Amino acid sequence: MSILVSAIGQGLLWGIIGVGLFLTFRILDFPDMTVEGTFPMGAATAVTAIAHGVSPLNATILAFIVGCLAGLVTGLLYTKAKIPVLLAGILVMTASYSIDLRIMGKPNQSLLGLKTLFNSPLFAKLPPYFDSIFIGILIVAIIIAILIYFLQTNLGQSFIATGDNEAMAQSLGINTDNMKIMGVSVSNGLIALGGALIAQNNGYSDVNMGIGIIVVALASIIIGEVIFGNLTMNQRLVAVILGSIIYRIILMIVLQLGFNANDFNLISSVILALFMSLPILEKKYNLKRIIQRGLK
Repeated sequence: MSILVSAIGQGLLWGIIGVGLFLTFRILDFPDMTVEGTFPMGAATAVTAIAHGVSPLNATILAFIVGCLAGLVTGLLYTKAKIPVLLAGILVMTASYSIDLRIMGKPNQSLLGLKTLFNSPLFAKLPPYFDSIFIGILIVAIIIAILIYFLQTNLGQSFIATGDNEAMAQSLGINTDNMKIMGVSVSNGLIALGGALIAQNNGYSDVNMGIGIIVVALASIIIGEVIFGNLTMNQRLVAVILGSIIYRIILMIVLQLGFNANDFNLISSVILALFMSLPILEKKYNLKRIIQRGLK
């Protein structure tokens, strides 16, 4: 039972990263590689700040701001310097490795014996792992509520229009470059926020903890879309969180079957590939009818 609770808690925290990537990958149609750099940057910023006496809440907010700045650089390189989108993300991702080392002063930093959001006295009476569920639900609810409100404003509609049809958006007088910069900045801010929370939950940060993050975030998006089908924009944001929880539960089951934890990235890639292939396989082999027959 505790393993399942832990998987749900982890799914909520990792879902924040999925929501961040959703803004660029799905809404803006912007393949942003910066995420593999901003995730460990957020973790490094928060952990180092906490180690230097900053409150966990302020350290987490600081990580969000640092992530936004990294996304801002990517956006400027793409829109103003006219560097191809993938290369712009890779440049910032590569630079972030050195920045993380500068922030921490070493490849990794422990939070052992330090106060974090997850070992607050408020959660002392909660059962094991329920602290991550409580914090995860609270922060996810705040983020989704803000995004739902934002996407219904004129600015939010301009943001969506930029991703749907850039030429049409420009003809309506929308500054699409500014929309892209804003979207990439907020996206990476959320991913850095997720990194800060996961680092506090794990008790450490490491410069290499961003490897494979884009696959994990994509898995949340794809699983949510495949399982829940056609949804409104607001519902899709919630589906990303649910997709992240489902993904974590699948990983838990796979690891419980005896697979090596070192194969985590391999398993993640296989799961993502399977879910991305499901719509094609369903059309080709009529999987729903086969499953229904099997259940009978």
